[in-house]
Amino acid sequence: MHESIDMTATWAGVVNLLVFVLAYIIVATEERYEINKAKPALFAGTFMFMIIGIYYALNGLDPEPLHEEMGKLILEIAEIYFFLFVAMTYIETLIERGVFEALKYKLVSKGYSYKKLFWLTGTLAFFISPVADNLTTALILSTVLFTIDRQKRDFLVAGAINIVVAANAGGAWSPFGDITTLMAWTAGKGEFVDFLFLFIPSVAGWFFTAWLLSLYVPSGEPHFDAQKEKRPKIKDGGMAVVWLGGFTIFIAVIGHQLFHFPAMWGMMFGLSLLKLYSYRLNRGCSTEGFDIFVNMKRVENDTLLFFFGILSAVGALHYLGYLEYIHRLYEHFGATVTNIGVGFISAIIDNVPVMSAILKSSPQMGIDQWLLVVLTAGIGGSLISFGSAAGVGVMGRLRGIYTFASHIKLAWTVLAGYILSLILWYIQFEIMGLY
Repeated sequence: MHESIDMTATWAGVVNLLVFVLAYIIVATEERYEINKAKPALFAGTFMFMIIGIYYALNGLDPEPLHEEMGKLILEIAEIYFFLFVAMTYIETLIERGVFEALKYKLVSKGYSYKKLFWLTGTLAFFISPVADNLTTALILSTVLFTIDRQKRDFLVAGAINIVVAANAGGAWSPFGDITTLMAWTAGKGEFVDFLFLFIPSVAGWFFTAWLLSLYVPSGEPHFDAQKEKRPKIKDGGMAVVWLGGFTIFIAVIGHQLFHFPAMWGMMFGLSLLKLYSYRLNRGCSTEGFDIFVNMKRVENDTLLFFFGILSAVGALHYLGYLEYIHRLYEHFGATVTNIGVGFISAIIDNVPVMSAILKSSPQMGIDQWLLVVLTAGIGGSLISFGSAAGVGVMGRLRGIYTFASHIKLAWTVLAGYILSLILWYIQFEIMGLY
């Protein structure tokens, strides 16, 4: 095992920090520069490691520690990358089979108002994400949201923020509802049931944010003409794909719990089942089969490449030594204040590498503080649109509608819910000792 050197004060460290900041600014202002967020993120993530490589070569340093770090980083990114790829493939297949159009028809035909649809999608997001995961949940429900009404921007923006916040809050109180909770659970920072005690702070924080957001949801209801709107038909195999998707998530969770497999392994197994099912459907008597490879082409590769780039860039910052400053924050400000600040840091950088840095430094904390950092890292990512996997996924699904700029205008509602969650955590854990 090789030890990396502190490179924060070197020219390579300074240049990399500037590259990261510049890329972050371009990502945050993608509408102004009319550049897809994946492009600056991918450039920064790859270029930063090349700078480190040049520094090692010029100074005659042993590159083995760098190779080891990049190998670990590739494995970490691959787990997320393939997990997302399978989830997006299933969603594209469900869209192609007409499942979401049928769900949209069922919701709209009942005469639900925009506000009722807003609350319905948010509630589903909060309670589905603990079982599935926050990203998959956000992708599915944002797709439903978009099919309800593609033109009502006020409804879509408020609904998208609601789904992101609900998915992240719901994932915070489940060991496999969010990557950060999964990391803390597998690191032994808490037992399975310990995370369930975060339910009250999570649900209350989301509900308060949702209530504030609902004030911006327009009145009225989506246009629906029973004479013109034909009931959409789910194509052959549509419901079977739904069940296959649920089984895929089940396998991913069980495989991780029982065999300690990466979650993506179960997801890739589920993808193989989907491929086999499409083969069977096409070879059978159905005239409405589907080509799984065509559906895979529709996957938003820019979202996947954005994750690759941003995680690589943060990995470079970690290797350079910048994320070690997080450990020093615990020494100077104490666990509670620092863990609250983690929520804001995770919104700017990304909650996964932040949680990784905290777990690696492993500060001495009780279970109450470890649950606090799980809560803040998970929910804090909702403060900025691309601060969490769920947010990035919804940005890709509602491209041009749910953006950094549209989110930041209503970010105060997320902050209000975040503060309420912290207050309730303090009352429950520190005053009443209910955990």
